[in-house]
Amino acid sequence: MIDNLKKFLNEEQDPKAIEKITSKLNDLLMKNEEIGYIAVQKKPAITVFPDSIVVTNKRIIICQPKNMGLSMNFTDFTWDEIEGTFMKENILGSEFSFSTKTQIQVSIDYIPKIQARKISTYAKEQLDALKNPIVTEEVKVEIPEFIPEEIVEEVETEEVVSYAEIMPAVSNYAEPIVENTAASTEKISSELTQDELFAKLQNYKKLLDNGLILQGEYDAFKKEILSLM
Repeated sequence: MIDNLKKFLNEEQDPKAIEKITSKLNDLLMKNEEIGYIAVQKKPAITVFPDSIVVTNKRIIICQPKNMGLSMNFTDFTWDEIEGTFMKENILGSEFSFSTKTQIQVSIDYIPKIQARKISTYAKEQLDALKNPIVTEEVKVEIPEFIPEEIVEEVETEEVVSYAEIMPAVSNYAEPIVENTAASTEKISSELTQDELFAKLQNYKKLLDNGLILQGEYDAFKKEILSLM
């Protein structure tokens, strides 16, 4: 208990008042609520049961002892209810006050000056955090527009293989074009029958009709074959 009280006794707060307040607040604090500062009233005359102001990360709590200290009234206001806080330094202590959005005015006087400054600073920090919340920057994952090298290589390989597969058919089909007249004549004269010569002539005609050989080439082939029939 003593260790818990030490952090609230930095500015001459009344230890007995702090002990009484903290013992009762333990059952009043909400989940994840933490006490930030406690300011205790200190009047010129001896005050056995002073009022206190407790600020937490969620609200302001006014603690007012009643019935000779046997009971205590707690009045609280959450930070989103508070319009603004004010502090006025007097000759004897300071006055801390705040107003709510529903036009309620709350004031506690005879707060030691250092305590009033601390509680005022804490209150302004909480209000500022409420008005300007920290926004975590959204991390966007960009999808790359480029195609991975592995995919490109695979596509290119398929294209080459496919092209290689069709090359023999083209070469065989175009074989009559690349043969010179002398070679054709020798092959025709030594190996082909009349029917084969006629079939070869028809093949050259198809090549001509499909635009695969020129008219002059066809005429030359035709002349050579007819001479052998």
